[in-house]
Amino acid sequence: MTWLDALLNEPFVCITDMIRRFATERGDHAALICDGKVVTYAELDAQVDRFAAALQRDGLKPCDAIALCAAASVEYVVAFLGGLRAGAAVAPLAPSSSAASLVSMIGNSGARLLFLDAEVTRLLEPVAGEIGTTAIALDGHSGSSGTSALRTWLAPEGAEPVPLAINPAWPFNIIYSSGTTGTPKGIVQSHGMRWAYARRSIERGYGPHATTLISTPLYSNTTLVSFMPTLTFGGTVVLMPKFDATQYLTLAQQHRVTHTMLVPVQYQRLMAHPDFDRFDLSSFEAKFCTSAPFAASVKADVVRRWPGKLTEYYGMTEGGGSCQLEAHAFPHKLHTVGKPVEGHDIRLIDEQGNEVMQGEVGEIVGHSPAMMTGYYRQPEKTAEAEWYDPGGKRFIRTGDMGRFDEDGFLTLLDRKKDMIISGGFNVYPSDLEAELRAHPDVADAAVVGVQSEQWGETPVAFVVRHPHTVLDEDALLGWINARLGKMQRLSALRFIDALPRSPIGKVLKRELREQFHSAARGPIA
Repeated sequence: MTWLDALLNEPFVCITDMIRRFATERGDHAALICDGKVVTYAELDAQVDRFAAALQRDGLKPCDAIALCAAASVEYVVAFLGGLRAGAAVAPLAPSSSAASLVSMIGNSGARLLFLDAEVTRLLEPVAGEIGTTAIALDGHSGSSGTSALRTWLAPEGAEPVPLAINPAWPFNIIYSSGTTGTPKGIVQSHGMRWAYARRSIERGYGPHATTLISTPLYSNTTLVSFMPTLTFGGTVVLMPKFDATQYLTLAQQHRVTHTMLVPVQYQRLMAHPDFDRFDLSSFEAKFCTSAPFAASVKADVVRRWPGKLTEYYGMTEGGGSCQLEAHAFPHKLHTVGKPVEGHDIRLIDEQGNEVMQGEVGEIVGHSPAMMTGYYRQPEKTAEAEWYDPGGKRFIRTGDMGRFDEDGFLTLLDRKKDMIISGGFNVYPSDLEAELRAHPDVADAAVVGVQSEQWGETPVAFVVRHPHTVLDEDALLGWINARLGKMQRLSALRFIDALPRSPIGKVLKRELREQFHSAARGPIA
């Protein structure tokens, strides 16, 4: 049995201790590659030590929080791992957030220090007086008074932190929800939960040989579920600060990438790249997808043209239950998100909290070994997110609607809040969007419910046309309504250059509703 096999049998190992072990066992192996810069495990471990030592020097205690808000970089990774080694709860925040939202998240986390870059500094300048947290510039820019550069803040070269026995119950991170449906909430995940997930990732092929291409933001759980297992088991992370299809394909070929996690819109753009088939992607072993609805047609294209397995995950950052679809193994189930992961309990409930029968639509709730402790400092929101079965088993409510088929595969319909109730009938936008995408001139589509005097709510569509098409709104509206049931028919259709999306690809339907109401100046008759 190797030392790695022995550690895998341990109930808990701190992830930064794994990195230290790999720094000893294979210190010259590349841990990170970013913008052409290669950082070995020995170098990464030393930098993480300097960061953790500086936190301890400044009085940070175990379970205190630090916040990170910057583009992906080597320095960002060092800050994240250094915070963990010092026992801090790391709160990675989205630089795409509004200044007001960032102030709220920083305040909620109680962060002792804020690590940012020049772009975030500029964003926060109008509200700098509302933060009250010491700022450190990861990129060394000259910010406002009181902002220190990372290189001068770090402990001296060779510095080591006071050794700390990490408790698996301590918070590993506080990840804030995307805020697409309201104010972001801090989701607390423990060190124990992260180790359990990383250990299960061995089954997905992560290990010392793995090279993982990361092109999604480091503040997202979507990224961390691929990023952390790679470093935990001595692989190499190739980090892309900003996604670009051509650069992604170039890096994948150059570094003989084996693993990647992408969101659906990235797969869509890659498969549409005119030179996709010219790149050598034969090194890929496993590709993963999560975070947003993944069109069956795109899944089929990936399976057909891109070597390696394709696995789609459905779940929430909050934890609870997850489903997985091995698209390469179930080509007839690409319209679903697969079956519950082993050990995960997924159920569907109605408005009264009662379980529905197989084949019926209900809200998806889930229980698993990997569940959030709760929303940080928001016990009321935590309680709202929980559902208990008659035996007292705790589940997390997803807010998504779904239906199990006769084979146990889950078809995802829509967010509960996005479901349209028109004339007393439930209308699922995903059904309408699928029909719209079937038109040869439609590149993308989103359907939202808007206020209607006659029906209460009525569906309207926002459509992105393929370039150089001459399709007009009336023609497409007539075409789609001829294919829909009476209560599904669209009341209006608008062409749009691009659907508004979050940095991880979720369509921001709230913005579409606001855009429609602003232009319509009142409810539809």
